[in-house]
Amino acid sequence: MIKSTKRFSFALLSMILSLLIVTAAHPQEQKTQPAPGSQDTAIHLHTQVVNIPVTVTDVHGRYVTALEKQNFTVYEDKLKQQIDYFSEIDAPVSIGIVFDISGSMKSRIGNAQAALRKMMDSSNKDDDYFLITFASNAQLVKDFTSDGESITNALSFVTPKGSTALYDGAYLAVEKVRQGRHKRRAILIISDGEDNNSRYSYRELSKLIKEADVQIYGLGITDFAGPGMGVLEQISRTTGGRAFSVLGGMDLEDAVNRIALELRHQYSLGYVSANANMNGQFRKIRVEVTPVKGLGKLVVRARDGYFAEKSVEIIDK
Repeated sequence: MIKSTKRFSFALLSMILSLLIVTAAHPQEQKTQPAPGSQDTAIHLHTQVVNIPVTVTDVHGRYVTALEKQNFTVYEDKLKQQIDYFSEIDAPVSIGIVFDISGSMKSRIGNAQAALRKMMDSSNKDDDYFLITFASNAQLVKDFTSDGESITNALSFVTPKGSTALYDGAYLAVEKVRQGRHKRRAILIISDGEDNNSRYSYRELSKLIKEADVQIYGLGITDFAGPGMGVLEQISRTTGGRAFSVLGGMDLEDAVNRIALELRHQYSLGYVSANANMNGQFRKIRVEVTPVKGLGKLVVRARDGYFAEKSVEIIDK
């Protein structure tokens, strides 16, 4: 009996020693609990690149070329930014045509079609286009194509009638132009007057325009500076574009030439925002050009701001 007990005690002792050896060789990982009152560390990352097409002219409206990076200064919410990207090239553009075919265009449709043909003839051969028409409602008539003639042909037998859904046409175009294959994007609105039949409000359109990286140009084919012309001027100015009020003939040809030339003579500036508080809010942009000897006063046009993307938050445990 005593021998059995000794054998059992010896076996038990051996087992305990084995467990101690294994535990010493392979210690278990201990989970460290955060100290009382400690908090996780949040790291905010943001690398949004802001692109700004910039047009520079002299006081006579002539385009100023051959400026260099150091001639430009960019401010975002009054904070100076470092320009990381700079170019002056005739890069192709994805262009949305928004064409008014409402009843009030009946006496002006010929001039409007002539303006569009002139625009197609003056564009870069690598540009691509789409066509949206609007009357009582807006619709995509021609999807993206590099064939400018097919755009003008799509309007050959149009009969103007109905109300004017200008805001709807512009809203649809801003959404569509984002699908363009070129980084540079623009919209040309050809209309004669104010909106009277849109589902979207001017406020909704204005917000969308501020969120989009697109320049808007307007051709107001009208004989008066009414509310419709004011709308074209406002949304164009917001994006760094321009609006022209024309009657036809030489005025129309000159306006189209100016738009086509402007798209060919722009500077492209880019920067990564130095604003640490990127919370999805609207950021005001101001671009300045240092005086250049012999050129006199220069006029700068660029979009007036953008909506910052929200920062990506990473929690460091």
